[in-house]
Amino acid sequence: MSEGTLTVRERDVMYRMIISQLLHDGYHESAQLLSKVIQPVPDCPPSNRLQKVVQLGLRAEPNRKPLTQYSDTVAPASGIDLDFDTEVQTNEPEAAMYETCYVTSHKGACRAAAWSSDGQLIATASADASIKVLDVERMLAKSATPAAIQAMENQQQSVESHPVIRTLYDHTDEVTAVEFHPTSPILVSGSKDYTVKFFQFSKSTVKKAFRIIHEVEKVKCLALHPTGDYILIGTKHPTLRLYDVNSLQCFVSSNPQDQHKGSILSVKYNKTGNMYATGSKDGDIKLWDGVSNRCINTFYKAHGGEPVCSVQFSKNGKYILSSGKDSLVKLWELSTSRTLITYTGAGSDKQKHRNNPVFNHTEDYVLFPDEKTTSLCCWDSRNAERNKLLSLGKSQIYQFSLMGMGQMDQESGEGHNGVVRFILHSPTGPGLLTCSDDFRARFWYYRGGD
Repeated sequence: MSEGTLTVRERDVMYRMIISQLLHDGYHESAQLLSKVIQPVPDCPPSNRLQKVVQLGLRAEPNRKPLTQYSDTVAPASGIDLDFDTEVQTNEPEAAMYETCYVTSHKGACRAAAWSSDGQLIATASADASIKVLDVERMLAKSATPAAIQAMENQQQSVESHPVIRTLYDHTDEVTAVEFHPTSPILVSGSKDYTVKFFQFSKSTVKKAFRIIHEVEKVKCLALHPTGDYILIGTKHPTLRLYDVNSLQCFVSSNPQDQHKGSILSVKYNKTGNMYATGSKDGDIKLWDGVSNRCINTFYKAHGGEPVCSVQFSKNGKYILSSGKDSLVKLWELSTSRTLITYTGAGSDKQKHRNNPVFNHTEDYVLFPDEKTTSLCCWDSRNAERNKLLSLGKSQIYQFSLMGMGQMDQESGEGHNGVVRFILHSPTGPGLLTCSDDFRARFWYYRGGD
């Protein structure tokens, strides 16, 4: 092959990059015309990768003045970044390969959960006002131990190996939000009882909160700053509040026009804490400066005017993943304030309950519970290609359960018996938590070749 001749693979990559660049620059009609000729599979998402390649090529040309204003940033090892590569090949398992490993039950609907940053602990919260803290390693060990061996354990051994390490009762109404402190063994919870409470869960004798914030309305959501020094609280009231965790001093934006016009349903910090995002019943997504506490951008009617149920930053802070009651999941690019990808095919035109999408731990997949079919949708995060569904409902039966593996309740191998209202993926590995109106929270895991 002569120098300069492209292989079929290289030519295909080049054409895909051209289509992605046209979409990124807003030339949608031109991109569609070229796509009809090239017929790329899967579809190309918007990306300025071609621009980066051209800039690199120009820098390598002889006798050319060095280009300025160009960043030599290297693509991260994991995490979605459409500026670098839209065709990443992943070895991570799809959601359909996950299996139920453990089930914990509350006395009311399970509506919220949190995962510790190291992936070792899970907290589940319920409408019965209780909170449970579970150990991930214990859940995995329990599910891998035959029932006959577990039956031989004495009471002390059973207590020491039980996955539920704490049960907290200090709220008087449904717990709507929980989050682990980023640096200390503290769990923070918000409730319909108008309070946010701080628990030192590392102490087995402690059942009550050691610090309480009294709010003006029912708490809908909360988010701790990456340092743990501040907490954002969203309530049924449109005004977002920021508190100093130590002094409990409250701050709000100095400009009333910054605030939402409806209940705040979701709030999240980015990884560095210099920005946070909110989603509201008014249908808007707002971006806020993490230092000045001022609104810096608004995505109006982000989901066609329907309530925005969830917002989440990507690891690199370039994108926001959102969902609304229009049953759509969207990936927003912050630098251009526009939707890059819409993940479609979940549920009806308008869902009844609030729900949330999540990335998997490497951001290769986007997961979202389908309210209509009680299954988990899974898309390739970079091109929105639909993968196999994971059935979350009672019809699902797993091989490992039939083999006698796992210590679970009667229906654990058959999935949920109610609507799945909240999901959460492990930040460190192939683990998933689903919370349902059937009073249960289920821990799903990919066992690989075990």
